[in-house]
Amino acid sequence: MDLLVVGGGPAGLATALHAARAGLDVAVWERRAGVVDKACGEGLMPGAVAALAALGVRPPGHDLRGIRYVAGARRVDAAFRAGPGRGVRRTTLHIALREAVLAAGVRVERRTAGRVEQDEDGVRVDGTRAGHLVAADGLHSPVRRALGLDRPHRGRPRHGLRRHYLVAPWSDHVEVHWARCAEAYVTPVADGLVGVAVLTGARGSFDDHLAAFPELRDRLAGAGSAGPVRGAGPLRQDARARTAGRVLLVGDAAGYVDALTGEGVALALAQAQAAVRAVTGGDLAGYEREWRQLTRRCRWLTHALLGATRTPPARAALVPVAQRLPWLFRAGVDALSRPAEPPARARR
Repeated sequence: MDLLVVGGGPAGLATALHAARAGLDVAVWERRAGVVDKACGEGLMPGAVAALAALGVRPPGHDLRGIRYVAGARRVDAAFRAGPGRGVRRTTLHIALREAVLAAGVRVERRTAGRVEQDEDGVRVDGTRAGHLVAADGLHSPVRRALGLDRPHRGRPRHGLRRHYLVAPWSDHVEVHWARCAEAYVTPVADGLVGVAVLTGARGSFDDHLAAFPELRDRLAGAGSAGPVRGAGPLRQDARARTAGRVLLVGDAAGYVDALTGEGVALALAQAQAAVRAVTGGDLAGYEREWRQLTRRCRWLTHALLGATRTPPARAALVPVAQRLPWLFRAGVDALSRPAEPPARARR
């Protein structure tokens, strides 16, 4: 086998698709059975929509025209200049990617990766031999930890909680509602369904946090919920490096700052292609460089926004400032909605 991918979420499945297209013998191991769900904002940026379409994957969902920031009666909008995004249920995205992977002849097995050993010629995982290993096993990657690539982060951890509501979407924008200690992201994902994700560093249940957004809570008061509340976190995860020998980290496993800017899937798709390019080109050191290039814009903007909203007065001022400087808000949204660009040498 040329490539073993551990993790069957979007990052792992996209890696497998790129590998199959490159002519590699590839298999995917995923420990969870069936369709994989996850606490996620479920809004695909235009760059992610374009990357999926290039793979022949076009999941059904709800078109998104931009981002809207909301704080009480104040609001400010910015449209996507790069074309529409799409609100897509995480399960719908998983099904579409998995069907494409299976159609490409990739083997998908329900297996857990345990012991990882490697030498100059390949990697052995629980007795299975492969030329290279891609760890796309999520935010708390066991492979990253086993290889000693975890880097502890000091700071107040943030978590995410998500619930779906049976209500017709009232906007074609992702709405980001700001409160003292949390943000609520409202994403239309189908004709009669919206997802609400709350990001916060404070403790409490989903309903506890929703109470901080009275206008949003009142709008959702008559809507039934669809499915359980799902959680994720701590969101900040750091890796010492993206490669170790013949192992590459892709997606959340490679390191994650925060879900604040909503670029997780777009970056995972770009990293998947870069990882396969590094494997086929025999340049794993180049993957580290390309990862930094691909993620630089998002990492900078996410750190900047987290820093700018660290205190309650700064959070309260964010939407009024965006209203007074709409060009700056539009520029930020435009930067986040553009596809992640690899270095020029990688595009040749």
